[in-house]
Amino acid sequence: MTEQVRVMVVDDHPMWREGVSRDLAEAGFAVVATAGDGEEAVRRANASTPQVVVLDLNLPVLPGVDACRRIVTADPTVRVLVLSASGEHADVLEAVKSGATGYLVKSAGREELIDAVRRTAVGDPVFTPGLAGLVLGEFRRLATEPATPAAPVAPQLTPRETEVLRLVAKGLSYRQIADRLVLSHRTVQNHVQNTLGKLQLHNRVELVRYAIEQGLDEDLG
Repeated sequence: MTEQVRVMVVDDHPMWREGVSRDLAEAGFAVVATAGDGEEAVRRANASTPQVVVLDLNLPVLPGVDACRRIVTADPTVRVLVLSASGEHADVLEAVKSGATGYLVKSAGREELIDAVRRTAVGDPVFTPGLAGLVLGEFRRLATEPATPAAPVAPQLTPRETEVLRLVAKGLSYRQIADRLVLSHRTVQNHVQNTLGKLQLHNRVELVRYAIEQGLDEDLG
């Protein structure tokens, strides 16, 4: 990756915030901002336009989930990786519903965090082991609830886009999809971006929900 990934680190503990920032900078990321509370995080994200926000949930002034929601609403291209002391299922699901791409507990090692930020930057959903299945299960539950009205005309997806969408709905990462379909990681990303545009959706959460509503997750058996 020739261009440095721009990262913002948000945590209310200065030593932890500085330690994570230092680890990421040493790994080659551009740490463009840090913040110690939720309101400051929203302000600085708007000013510094990071590609990835590493965000604690337990923040003063404005809770982490609210900060996440406001950051992603302001710029849907920003990817949020929650780094929290809590592995509680309710916290994980709330974070994902607020727009987080992934969720890592703070007991993760340095290399695990660096890998998670790298994968988050390219659009892969990253979860502490054991949490990915929980999130996919929640997507399935959400798909049974009334959804927002769809566009009146169903957009035409290419066979390849539909194939990629099916695998997204099955919970595969972009890298796993690339391996399965013998495509490059970037090609898979492009298919997903094209599909998001056609369906007028904003992120992977909405995309998985759409795919499950269409029954695409069942087609592969």
